[in-house]
Amino acid sequence: MADEQTMTDLKDLGGAVEGTVAPVSTMPLREKKVDAQGRAYATGRRKDAVARVWLKPGTGKITINGRDQEVYFARPTLRLVINQPFGLADRVGSYDIVATVKGGGLSGQAGAVLHGIAQALSRFEPALRGVVKTAGFLTRDSRTVERKKYGKAKARRSFQFSKR
Repeated sequence: MADEQTMTDLKDLGGAVEGTVAPVSTMPLREKKVDAQGRAYATGRRKDAVARVWLKPGTGKITINGRDQEVYFARPTLRLVINQPFGLADRVGSYDIVATVKGGGLSGQAGAVLHGIAQALSRFEPALRGVVKTAGFLTRDSRTVERKKYGKAKARRSFQFSKR
């Protein structure tokens, strides 16, 4: 019975485990993904728009389809949308963006560029992934226009009823 050790209190447990140290991981869960030119690439989608986004360290210049963001997205609200991930991560003016967008309208294209920038940012700096993900920028917004059905004027709207 003298060889048998019993733990009667939580303090005894602390002394028993004192020699072991839990490994602390300072490495991010994912690795940095960049190409040969040092750019992070991502694809963003929203409605019918698809954006291909390349992110590299720079001065904050955003080019969409070969044009500056002020020219391509004339509405300030759309420019505000595509700059949201940088403001959230405190990286305003630290990355250059080159994007090509196809399909959809301007609002859908801005959402696609936002999605692409957020994904590219999380690939370039994996530590920012949690911040961008909690804001919901990494989730693809899957809402699209409902298709028109036969026998209907639009997707759900019926033709005007005529009694006679």
